[in-house]
Amino acid sequence: MTARLIDGKGAAAELRAKVAGEVRRLVAAHGLTPGLAVVLVGDNPASAAYVASKKKMSAQSGMLSFDHRLPGSVSEAELLALIAKLNGDPSIHGILVQLPLPPQIDANKVIEAVDPNKDVDGFHPLNAGRLLLGLPSLAPCTPLGCIKLARIVHPSLVGLEAVVVGRSNIVGKPLAQLLIGQNATVTVAHSKTRDIPMVCRRADLVVAAAGRAGLVRRDWIKPGATVIDVGINRVTDEGGRHRIVGDVAFAEVREVAGAITPVPGGVGPMTIACLLANTVKAACLSAGLPQPEL
Repeated sequence: MTARLIDGKGAAAELRAKVAGEVRRLVAAHGLTPGLAVVLVGDNPASAAYVASKKKMSAQSGMLSFDHRLPGSVSEAELLALIAKLNGDPSIHGILVQLPLPPQIDANKVIEAVDPNKDVDGFHPLNAGRLLLGLPSLAPCTPLGCIKLARIVHPSLVGLEAVVVGRSNIVGKPLAQLLIGQNATVTVAHSKTRDIPMVCRRADLVVAAAGRAGLVRRDWIKPGATVIDVGINRVTDEGGRHRIVGDVAFAEVREVAGAITPVPGGVGPMTIACLLANTVKAACLSAGLPQPEL
């Protein structure tokens, strides 16, 4: 058996098309153009490439895009002052501060400084708490993308046995809450879990989000299970070539899984598409309009 490939690029393109349609509707009906501000500190090449992609996709969706690039030496006070300015700008509905930040800046302070209603990353403690309680919130984009990809294979996640490998605040924890919201039965496995392979083998859905290249192996996966690979790891092969690989040993796991996301081309494109969807939702929230189905 060879697993079905879950096409993240195709699913992301569909979601971006829906977002663009909603933007056109908001402009025509309400004169409202969603605006996204992205703040990049320093010159991390991976972050810069990611920000450029977000800017391009925002423009293609008909949104306003605001780029703020600060030197790596910027002080915490200067960054917080910029965020306060963006919080008060009515043309900006979403604020995203690209992580990681330089060591002189407390990332938690920065995350808490963003207006929760403009927190399209879904990292603010208020949004995290609302997600935990099952209340309407802006949820983190990568977990949202994982849910959408899983539902391509399983239109309903009700009763599904799901294992999330990794417990980060960015992916693992919020994804577990989203899965609970879909009425899945959820286990969060991590570095202190006893016998992770055994835990994963009972799952209908495995999401690998541990940040370790090739961690999830063939014998971790129940035949026919769905595997979502969140990992983005840069490795160098024996020939000195650089490659991007996931947290899943793709070739061997594909032989037993029922469906699997590739890396790249799986979760990554969906993360950006969900960011755009969150920006549209934030714009509607600011104008007191109903939340669109995206």
